[in-house]
Amino acid sequence: MAKASEQFRQSDVTIWGIVALVCGATAVLGANVSAMIPQSVLAGLHKTRLEGASLDQLRIQVGELREQSAQLKRDNDVLTTRFALQEQAGNDVVHRVGALEVSLPKLIEALPDTAEIDRSSLTASIGGGETQMYEADGGSVMVRQQPMPMLAARAGQGMPQQLAAVPDAAAFGIAIGPKTSFEGAPAAWTDLSGKLGPLLFGLAPLLADEANSAEKRIVVGPITQLSEANALCVRLERIAITCVPVPFTGTPLTL
Repeated sequence: MAKASEQFRQSDVTIWGIVALVCGATAVLGANVSAMIPQSVLAGLHKTRLEGASLDQLRIQVGELREQSAQLKRDNDVLTTRFALQEQAGNDVVHRVGALEVSLPKLIEALPDTAEIDRSSLTASIGGGETQMYEADGGSVMVRQQPMPMLAARAGQGMPQQLAAVPDAAAFGIAIGPKTSFEGAPAAWTDLSGKLGPLLFGLAPLLADEANSAEKRIVVGPITQLSEANALCVRLERIAITCVPVPFTGTPLTL
């Protein structure tokens, strides 16, 4: 049987001591290094291969969602711009229709009473000699369609002459339009009456002298109240016609 001194030698103790020191140093070093590694890296190392692939796919999907969100924002900006342009175009149409509503009645009033209808522009005109037969109780009914006969102009049915205006210094009038000469006054009055139409209904023209000038001004009246003259001038100035309230004095305008 071997002795105890022969079973444990000092060299064996030395070797195992060195091994123990190396293991302890490795453990301490590993603990310090693991504290310096980011948590995401450690989490990735602990994940399986399938879990790592799912995380990558999630990141890709988040990136795609961001791109789609940016595209939707750009599309929204484009649609907002188009809506603003459409609204502006609609406002332009409303303004044009409003201008037509103001100008068309004046154009219609300016047409002479002897104006004829342009029959070439009618698309549903009736030709001559068209006859249609309809069955009825006890026989038949014949319907013949033909255009209405043209009305001949009546001679001697012209518009009555406008009565000459009587100047009245106690009444008021309005000087309308630009300055004119004595010879050009009738043409200027014809142009103004055609433009203004019913606004001058019941008013007669006078030709008044312009101060410190050889030119004339057309004055229409009489108007009883100064406030009425001012109100009429406001309406005329809205359609770019110069107007000034003045006394209703001057020479009757011969047309």
